[in-house]
Amino acid sequence: MEENSLEIKKELTNEEIKNLIYTVRGKQVMIDSDVAMLYHYETKKINQTVKRNKDRFPENFCFQLTEIELENMWSQIGTTSKLEYNKYRSKKYLPYVFTEQGIAMLSGLLKNDIAVQVSINIMNAFVEMRKFIYNNKNLFERVIKIENQIDGKFTDYDKKFDEIFSRLQLEENIKQRIFFNGQIWDSYSLIVDIIKSANKKITIIDNYIDDSILKMLCKKKENVEVNILTSEKSNIQNLDIKKFNKEYPLLKVERTNKFHDRFIIIDEKEMYHVGASIKDLGKKCFGINKIEDIEIIEKVINL
Repeated sequence: MEENSLEIKKELTNEEIKNLIYTVRGKQVMIDSDVAMLYHYETKKINQTVKRNKDRFPENFCFQLTEIELENMWSQIGTTSKLEYNKYRSKKYLPYVFTEQGIAMLSGLLKNDIAVQVSINIMNAFVEMRKFIYNNKNLFERVIKIENQIDGKFTDYDKKFDEIFSRLQLEENIKQRIFFNGQIWDSYSLIVDIIKSANKKITIIDNYIDDSILKMLCKKKENVEVNILTSEKSNIQNLDIKKFNKEYPLLKVERTNKFHDRFIIIDEKEMYHVGASIKDLGKKCFGINKIEDIEIIEKVINL
């Protein structure tokens, strides 16, 4: 076999090899051009080797990407991998990818001097990636959950990544927080972050709400509907509601005596229990807890 005519300036470290491993169809894979680069071969020579030995490369060893999978992989490359070897990739064809087993099989068929050491380095990188994924499986599950929630809302991958990252930060900040007397700005900022996270609807339940909530609600995304459930004792004024709706529609206020505690519900999927009235944030010690049980959220919504 001919060795790759492309000049490779250096051998990659394990960390750099790990950056060439992606997840497709639930498997960790490496794209054919990267495998070829690591073994100092041309990509077409690697693929010819596979074609000549089809019986040794079942689908769980090697498979061809679809157009959508290729686009998704390029989005990962664009945001994570900065290696100069990316210039050797081409979008003019649908490439093949190799799983760990496929690379192990391929290494036995290649005959150049570096194949053994490169194979060891690649196997080590796959092992380290598996450990990383296992140790961070909860984080990946949260990322997948958020991706499913915002699916179809972003065509720009950078904006999609920013949205996922901001939601992860919000989850970390809000799952359970305690604020002490005087933490007015911190607690105010957190409530605003919750409000900003809504894409369709915000429901605020607080018997003692006042017009200060409007300053927070003006930070919401455009066209997000707001429904406030409060008691007859609250001091929010109808005139202020009308003025608010002219600039930041749509806000509705409903008077009810069904609730004792305070809640903020986002898009009817996420709910936060707030230990103090929103108008009193930071005046006394209180906590904010995220409630993730969807059945509980539905029961509160349907009261």
